[in-house]
Amino acid sequence: MSMTSSKQQPQFDAVLFDLDGTLVDTAPDFISVVNLLRQEENLSPLGDDAIRKQVSNGARALITLAFELKEGETGFDAMRQRLLDLYIKNLSVKSCLFEGGDKLLAFLEDNNIPWGIATNKPSLYAVPLIKDLGLNCGSLICPDHVTRSKPDPEALHKAAAELNVLSDRCLYVGDHRRDIEAGKNAGMKTVAALYGYIDDNDSPTDWQADYNINSMTEIESILFP
Repeated sequence: MSMTSSKQQPQFDAVLFDLDGTLVDTAPDFISVVNLLRQEENLSPLGDDAIRKQVSNGARALITLAFELKEGETGFDAMRQRLLDLYIKNLSVKSCLFEGGDKLLAFLEDNNIPWGIATNKPSLYAVPLIKDLGLNCGSLICPDHVTRSKPDPEALHKAAAELNVLSDRCLYVGDHRRDIEAGKNAGMKTVAALYGYIDDNDSPTDWQADYNINSMTEIESILFP
């Protein structure tokens, strides 16, 4: 059980997470799939770190990285679909919560703080992944559940409503600039997950998140300072 006093009240009523690179380390499965696809094309494997840094940018960015194909070029769409077809067969082979994730989610449960996920990962992949990992989130909002994806705040507002909390009483955690922008657009306090999948060309300090963390467990001290 948490050591937090039951007399204390958290600064926020709920915590919302981005999925890939924030709550769940999905990079190992993407690394396997990207390099399997390269192997099929008789190409040598790419380094893990190069792939990891592009995961939050989505399948399109991974295809550009792996095959130097840009969206709109011949073969791009077919290669992207091949990647997605491989990925759905390997959703949760190696993917897992980031270090400290189990402890944090137990902490939230112990303190009756609901949590949810607002992600740009389509439900086709997000729903079975969450199920395979045995995660019992109070809300899972994917881009196909809304009309506008992050950085638009629609997904975050919808998640807050499903958790029955006000948006300005939520903490939103993400590892990408668009996550912080979405959180700010929703009127939430934001947390930059510095341990996530951050592109070399990006600088988290420029995002101006309200908090920066190097591990998931640091969220505990944000909730109960």
